[in-house]
Amino acid sequence: MNKEAGEERVNQDYSRREFIKAATITVGAASALSLNGLSYAQAAGNSKGISLSMAGYNSDRIKGLINGKAKIEGCDIQFQEMGIGDINSNVISGPQTLNVTEIGLLPFMLAHANDGFRDYSLLPIFPLRLFRHKSIFIRTDRGIKKPEDLRGKTISTAGYSTTSLVWIRGILQDEYGLKPTDMKWVVSSKDSSAKDIGKASKQENVFPKGVPIKIGPAGKDESELLVSGEVDAIFHAVEPRAYIEGYPKVGRLFIDYRSVERAYFAKTGIFPIMHAVAIKKSLVRKNPQLIEAVFKAYSQSKQMAYDYMAKAAWFKDSLPWFGQEFEETRALMGDNYYSYGIEPNRKTLEALFRYSHQQGLCSRELTIEDLFEPGSLKLTES
Repeated sequence: MNKEAGEERVNQDYSRREFIKAATITVGAASALSLNGLSYAQAAGNSKGISLSMAGYNSDRIKGLINGKAKIEGCDIQFQEMGIGDINSNVISGPQTLNVTEIGLLPFMLAHANDGFRDYSLLPIFPLRLFRHKSIFIRTDRGIKKPEDLRGKTISTAGYSTTSLVWIRGILQDEYGLKPTDMKWVVSSKDSSAKDIGKASKQENVFPKGVPIKIGPAGKDESELLVSGEVDAIFHAVEPRAYIEGYPKVGRLFIDYRSVERAYFAKTGIFPIMHAVAIKKSLVRKNPQLIEAVFKAYSQSKQMAYDYMAKAAWFKDSLPWFGQEFEETRALMGDNYYSYGIEPNRKTLEALFRYSHQQGLCSRELTIEDLFEPGSLKLTES
């Protein structure tokens, strides 16, 4: 049996009623009845049920997919909770056992631009977004009071070309005039958070020319380098161990990072994207209806999270002011602040494309059309 035939499939036809439900996702100028020249009804009617191997984090936005309340029409889902480093390696350089999966956006971009990777394409679904001012940790005894004080300092990181690091450096350059070459970089041989996010893929440590970068001492993670005083700061996607454990000389650069990040969004309209969703191209060629069906299911799952936050989280969750935080977030960022689709996210995506090229990581400045599945470009949330 060949590889494509090995993808498990069972007989389960779409009904006309199921198609009408799926068509609530609009396709811009193209009719919702058409996808890549093939009518959705025809594609679905000729399609057999598909077994989808999926992976990602078990976040509130994805929970509906995991528990089966948000369904990908015509598909059976086998969902694996995996760290992003392990996912990136599986898709980009590993066995590619995942059909539809959360993926680190920058590693995918680097594989596409630098390594000719074309086995998967992206859908405009963004399961993880985070503001990144909170991700700068400093030695509090090194005179670092503001971003500009990082000039000339030594920065430790466990992954130089991770999505989060590219965002941090881009924000520092755009907002504070601080270039990557203004700092010295030490890439640690270990990552204090590896147990949670998985082992980094090779795309997460691409070193550009002209930037002072060296590899840290064997056996020491980025957190140990900060505690020992060998570096002045850490840029890290998650809270490093030294911060979690309360080492007295380690703190955040932006102590009130919530206010700084809210001001950044109010100024720029950018809510940084960390992860997208990748889909195997061989699967799409045989089942083009999956583009809309997957988009719709992720959107439905996210809406379930919104509904929970609006109706029940204020008394079911443990944070005492959850309701106010939710209301203030929507007031600033809009009701669908975790939006999917290209147009609501074009500015954010193009900022990351610019940063990756500007920082010497991508061989060229990528475009949306380079990375995203053509049939997904005009999908919008209903």
